[in-house]
Amino acid sequence: MAIQKLFAVCFLQLVFAFLLAGLTNAGGLQLGFYQRACPDAELIVHQTLYRYVSRDRTLAAPLLRMHFHDCFIRGCDGSVLLSSTEKNQAEKDAIPNKTLRGFNVIDAVKSALEKNCPGVVSCSDVLALVARDAVLMIGGPHWDVPTGRRDGRVSIANEALFNLPSPFANITVLKQQFAATGLSVKDLAVLSGGHTIGIGHCTIISNRLYNFTGKGDTDPSLDPRYAAQLKKKCKPGNSNTVVEMDPGSFKTFDEDYYNIVAKRRGLFRSDAALLDDAETRDYVKFQSRTQGSTFAQDFAESMVKMGYIGVLTGEQGEIRKRCAVVN
Repeated sequence: MAIQKLFAVCFLQLVFAFLLAGLTNAGGLQLGFYQRACPDAELIVHQTLYRYVSRDRTLAAPLLRMHFHDCFIRGCDGSVLLSSTEKNQAEKDAIPNKTLRGFNVIDAVKSALEKNCPGVVSCSDVLALVARDAVLMIGGPHWDVPTGRRDGRVSIANEALFNLPSPFANITVLKQQFAATGLSVKDLAVLSGGHTIGIGHCTIISNRLYNFTGKGDTDPSLDPRYAAQLKKKCKPGNSNTVVEMDPGSFKTFDEDYYNIVAKRRGLFRSDAALLDDAETRDYVKFQSRTQGSTFAQDFAESMVKMGYIGVLTGEQGEIRKRCAVVN
């Protein structure tokens, strides 16, 4: 009996080891991918990024958003970083990406890596690591980032224009877009929580405030008192003013986003849309009621999951020397 028990225990441990290995290497990615070729890769990323975020905490939001926008178009392949050419308009110049910033930060991180380990670390992995560390630096959760992504060579502006989740989208469209990338309805509710940091431009919410149905009205899903506050900041035709996504703590990664959405004060139509579906609404109310009891862990898990979308590995793609141009 003792031998049988020992065999059973060993068998379970072996099964667990195989399962863990499968999770670690899923999609060709693995933890510590650069351990031999560039053992200080993640430290270099962190230290270089810290020099920027420590001086300007508002960089965390666009750097997180950049990773999100990259993964939703052609997968997490660094295509959002490519510059347009005479023959091709790249994702970077699509309307939804016009407000992205922090490309100089990515370039600085890549440059530091190239000095230490030339031609080893991909730009797509830089994006994934920078997004994680930027969130961590402003109070958000840590998550392990499996690496080994390769960089794509194609970047098309129209793909970003038509396929990125829009701040104007309703819940049906949002669910379809997330499902198309392999993300769940829960992932939609969780990753929307990234709006706990950052800003939005008045032009994006102008219709919600002044002409929601084309009759000079305000979006009825928006709390009237909050709408009145927004109208004081965002006058009709205002194209320069910005509004905090999470008023009062837009530089700190926390669970306040769900309190705001639950009160019908989500800035974008896509934020308000979370209340139009039973599953996403329940998640919003749960996080609001429990003060984000599971949000940090949920966000970490969804970010890891998002980081696997359409990755190029092995001999696919390339390792760009400079993130803005193909080799």
